[in-house]
Amino acid sequence: MLPKSYAHGANSATLLGQTLGVNFDAAAEKWGDRQALVVSHQNLRWTYKDLKMRVDAFAAGLTSLGLEPGDRIGIWSQNNSEWVVTQYATAKTGLILVNINPAYRAHELEYAINKVGCKALILSEKFKSSNYIEILSELAPSLSKSRPGKLAADRLKSLSHVIQIGGKTASGCFDFDEVIELASVSGYKRVEDLASKLQFDDPINIQFTSGTTGSPKGATLTHFNSLNNGFSTGEVLKFGPEDRLCVPVPLYHCFGMVLSNIAALTHGASVIFPDEAFDPLKVLQIIEAERCTALHGVPTMFIAQLEHPRFNEFDLSSLRTGIMAGSPCPIEIMRRVVREMHCEELTIAYGMTETSPTIAQTRTDDAIERRVSTVGTVFPHVEVKIIDEAGETVSVGDTGELLARGYSVMRGYWADPERSAESIDSAGWMHTGDLATMDADGYLNIVGRVKDMVIRGGENIYPREIEEFLHRHPKIADVQVFGIPDTKYGEELCAWIILKAGEHADADEIRDSCKGQIAHFKIPKHVQFVEQFPMTVTGKVQKYSMRDSMTDTLDLTPD
Repeated sequence: MLPKSYAHGANSATLLGQTLGVNFDAAAEKWGDRQALVVSHQNLRWTYKDLKMRVDAFAAGLTSLGLEPGDRIGIWSQNNSEWVVTQYATAKTGLILVNINPAYRAHELEYAINKVGCKALILSEKFKSSNYIEILSELAPSLSKSRPGKLAADRLKSLSHVIQIGGKTASGCFDFDEVIELASVSGYKRVEDLASKLQFDDPINIQFTSGTTGSPKGATLTHFNSLNNGFSTGEVLKFGPEDRLCVPVPLYHCFGMVLSNIAALTHGASVIFPDEAFDPLKVLQIIEAERCTALHGVPTMFIAQLEHPRFNEFDLSSLRTGIMAGSPCPIEIMRRVVREMHCEELTIAYGMTETSPTIAQTRTDDAIERRVSTVGTVFPHVEVKIIDEAGETVSVGDTGELLARGYSVMRGYWADPERSAESIDSAGWMHTGDLATMDADGYLNIVGRVKDMVIRGGENIYPREIEEFLHRHPKIADVQVFGIPDTKYGEELCAWIILKAGEHADADEIRDSCKGQIAHFKIPKHVQFVEQFPMTVTGKVQKYSMRDSMTDTLDLTPD
């Protein structure tokens, strides 16, 4: 029994002291003929042997372009086989892969490339409303006139190589397959030689975090960070070569890149992409058709599947496990996934990009009450503690900010020592910005963001508690609660609600359902019914955007 809110993920299994490239080669050797990758929208099925041939050829092609270990190479694309090939090929060549959000536009792309000095960029032609070639041409007008590998742009001074997925539409681009064709004997030899020279502490990946204020920060992760976090995830999920993981989450984020791809790779499992982006119907179809045993997603994805009008048509009985993560997981949704989707060993994972990402996770054999009400216990080889405003570790059961330390903590934010120091203190603790409690058995519960806590008339209110309560309402499909300015109380509660299909309700009905059930000061004063929430591409809800919208709508003056 723990007296203080500190826990260490002691584990008998040793950490993997190798690069991702070395681990990839070992996996391909061990599981060569087993299926590694299925991409439904590309009609593609590869064994581990097939994937390795493609990865090695692309890696050799990249070296033929003159790219050297430590160079940054961006990828701006939706989920596809090329993304997976790039992930492992860059690892084998010592390149630092820079994940660029598929929703980025010109200004954001310019910032990302220049912030880290990308020498090369891999991109699709277009995705949804974004024409990537047109956006890039806005920043680099010479793209249509340049020779491949010779791009010169005043606004993107570091960028010289542009590689387009699916055939090139601008003269200044290489086609992705064209780079593969550049592979030479010397290129393959170079890749082979690098295997013994690259170090597992070398940076492998930069991911831009989406903050509510200021410019994005480039979290820099190493081979050691990502490989071990992915491996530990696969261990928790009890993955083996017979498992088939359905991945609707985007690869540009740690969830897809680490908790999906690397977790599967290190255990010989198959990765299956239903589509280039999330589509609930296609996920349901693929689970049935491919007999998937595991499913990953953020809560909004699971809600969309459960509420799909054709949900009951599909046989989901093959499902065993998976992860719900990315944002707070409503208890009632977790129960429904376990019960209605047959995902009886579904887990909750908690973390952040800066911790590669997982800090804590429930286990497949945890009691259901643990799995629906907590984010589990600390991850293997990671430390956590909860502190008060004075920096003291709080007693078990008390609320404070969650901190994490260990192998998974990032190197820092690329070229940003000041903001790195703000997040990682002198003792190596990563400050998550999340409010949490820990029970006597070490199980963590995330009660909200430090900045999301609402102070109403001196009462500290955690929106997560109210969201969980409202999720029990039979008409509510999803809900988000946040604070908005109030002249009398300082802040008041506002709830944005998505109703289930065919249901109708008004604000009074929602508030009446709260009376006598939760404290009066926790009942939302403002209730807004919406069709959807503002979200990031990864499915994280942007509460700050809701807050700004309501502040404008009600003509309130923010603090």
